[in-house]
Amino acid sequence: MDELQKVRRIVSKKAPAAHIESLLVLDATLGQNGLRQAQVFSEAAQLTGIVLTKLDGSAKGGVALAVVQELGLPIRFIGAGEGISDLRPFSSYEFVEALLST
Repeated sequence: MDELQKVRRIVSKKAPAAHIESLLVLDATLGQNGLRQAQVFSEAAQLTGIVLTKLDGSAKGGVALAVVQELGLPIRFIGAGEGISDLRPFSSYEFVEALLST
């Protein structure tokens, strides 16, 4: 975590006017462990959002709701497969529809 904080300080120092996006890729199957990871990384890397992966299986992505509620971090992208083409922008409407339809 110290290394992440160091990288963040260096980037901020070298490009003070830059808009820095710091995203955490979070496995949707982790549940409460995912929330804890997000808390720890949020402190160290000053996260601006979450990428939620592995939504193609049995994972419901409940950790997404906890991360948004507890940390106020938006979900920027979701991954529903193995390839880069399976990564897409997050839509709260589609997420809720998929959650309720299963």
